[in-house]
Amino acid sequence: MTTGTLTRIAGVTPTAWGGPARRIAALARGEALLLRRNPIALLTALATPVAMVLATRASVAAGGGGAAVVTSLTAFTLLFVVYYNLVTALVARREELVLKRLRTGETSDAEILAGTAAPAVAIAWGQILIGALVAATAFGMGPPTNPVLVLAAIVLGTAVFVLLAVASTALTRNVEMAQLTTTPVLVAPLVLSGLLFPVDLFPEPLQRLGQVLPLTPVVDLLRLGLTGTTTQGASVDLAASFGPAVGPLLVLAAWVVAGVWATRRWFRWEPRR
Repeated sequence: MTTGTLTRIAGVTPTAWGGPARRIAALARGEALLLRRNPIALLTALATPVAMVLATRASVAAGGGGAAVVTSLTAFTLLFVVYYNLVTALVARREELVLKRLRTGETSDAEILAGTAAPAVAIAWGQILIGALVAATAFGMGPPTNPVLVLAAIVLGTAVFVLLAVASTALTRNVEMAQLTTTPVLVAPLVLSGLLFPVDLFPEPLQRLGQVLPLTPVVDLLRLGLTGTTTQGASVDLAASFGPAVGPLLVLAAWVVAGVWATRRWFRWEPRR
C-alpha cells in the first residue's frame, strides 16, 4: 500500500488536510477502512478480548461478578486490540514506506501516530463500554465507587499501551515477527497483574515486579474505582479511594514518560536496510 492509496481511502489529499484534528481524522478513517479489509486483524480486534474473558470466566466469577468482567475486558482490549494490533499496523506501514512518505507532507509525527492508533483505541473503548453495559444489566454491577479512577485507568492505560506498541516496532522487523516480539508485553504483565491468579502465589520478587508492570496499575485502579476494593482487600468509599490510587497513578505516569522517551529514541519511520 502506498501513501496515495491511504489518502484515497481517507478521501483527502496531503495538501488539503487542514488542521491537526482534520488530518488525524483523515488518517484514522483510512486506517479504519484498511482494518475492515483485513479479516485477521479485524477478528483479533473484535473477538480476542471477548474470547479471553469467556476462557477465564472462572477467574472472573471469583473476582467479583460484573466489575470483574469490566476489569478483565479492559485488560484484554488494551493488550490485544490496542497494543498488538497497533504494533502490526505500524510495522506494516513502515515496511511499505507509508510512514516515510507521510512525513514529507504537512502531517506531524504525532498526528501520524495518533491517526494510526485511533481506530484501535476506538474499538477498545467501544468494547469496554459495551462490556460495562452488559455487566450492569446481566451481572448486576452497581454504580462505580469512583468514576474518576475508572476513567483514569482506561485513558492512562490506553496511552501506555499505545506508546509501548510504538516502541515495540523497533524490535519488529516485519509483521510476521510481531507474534514473537510482542509476547513479553502480552504475557508477563497479564500473568503478574493479579487478574488471573492471586499475586500471593508468586515469590515476593515477582510480586514486586508485577506492581511496576504496566497492566497491574490499570487493574488496581479499575478494582478500586468500580468496587472500592484496595490491593490489600479493604473496602473504601469515594473520599478514601483517592489515597490508595496514588501509587498506581504514579506507575502509569512513569510508563507514559518512559514510552515517550523510547518512542523518540528508537522508533523508525522507514525499514532497516
